Parts: sequence; structure tokens; C-alpha cells
Amino acid sequence: MIRILVYSIVLLGLLVSVYGCSQQGETVSEGHRRHQRIISINQQQLNEDIDKALLIDEPSKLTRRRIP
Repeated sequence: MIRILVYSIVLLGLLVSVYGCSQQGETVSEGHRRHQRIISINQQQLNEDIDKALLIDEPSKLTRRRIP
């Protein structure tokens, strides 16, 4: 029983290593561009979240002039 479990885990590991996580019909360069696009989008969203948290996403409503 344990031998079958070990063999199936090894077989699953080999299948994942051979096929990886790429999509069907996707070249290496397409996969790289997709990863770069996802990283860029995630970075933009993180920057937007930080700006909102620090309240710098909108211009200041304070005036530069002193009000008497």
C-alpha cells in the first residue's frame, strides 16, 4: 500500500516537472511575456493600494495661502 502511494507521488512529480505550469500551445517567450505582464499589473495595483493607504492618491485640498 505504501509502495503504491510512493510510486504515485513520484509519478505525479515527474508529470508536473515535465509539463510544468505552462498553458497548452504557449511558447517560452509567450509565457515569459505573460509572467512579466502579471508582475507589472500586480505592482501597479500594489502602488495604488499604498497610495490610498497613505492618502496621496488625490490632490491636497489645503490651500497654500493663509486664511485670516
